[in-house]
Amino acid sequence: MHIRKAIDQDRHEVWEIFTAVIQTGDTYVFAPDTPKEDLDKIWFASYMETYVLEDNGEILGTYVIKPNQIDLGSHIANGSYMVHPKAQGRGIGNLLCEHSLIEAKRFGFKAMQFNIVVSTNKVAVKLWQKHGFEIIGTIPEGFNHLELGYVDAYIMFRKL
Repeated sequence: MHIRKAIDQDRHEVWEIFTAVIQTGDTYVFAPDTPKEDLDKIWFASYMETYVLEDNGEILGTYVIKPNQIDLGSHIANGSYMVHPKAQGRGIGNLLCEHSLIEAKRFGFKAMQFNIVVSTNKVAVKLWQKHGFEIIGTIPEGFNHLELGYVDAYIMFRKL
């Protein structure tokens, strides 16, 4: 397995991961019917860096890193991560997180923040905590979970 910068030819496989992940409506704010043409502004925008994890020629995971805010808030990174459902449980999320922290530091970011981590996504919360992220705030009923209704969302942060 190796992680590399995404290229144009990766868009189809990234879309497959993206659409599979958002279909469940339990981890990301994107609507399950988000159209493919939105992928450019969501995952391949000019202000973000997009990476893929490839294993034997197949893309199994992806992440983006970008400034969390513009201008005077741009020293804090923000990341989003997706693993193909068929590849979950293989440590790919862990590898993506480790890689993103290195890249964020290399880009000169001082910290990283996740603005909305769904509280019921225990696997993600535990993974981020393993990598030094702390819950610095709770957004009461901040996420409209497709099965559970409104659930809390966390803001998670760590210095680099």
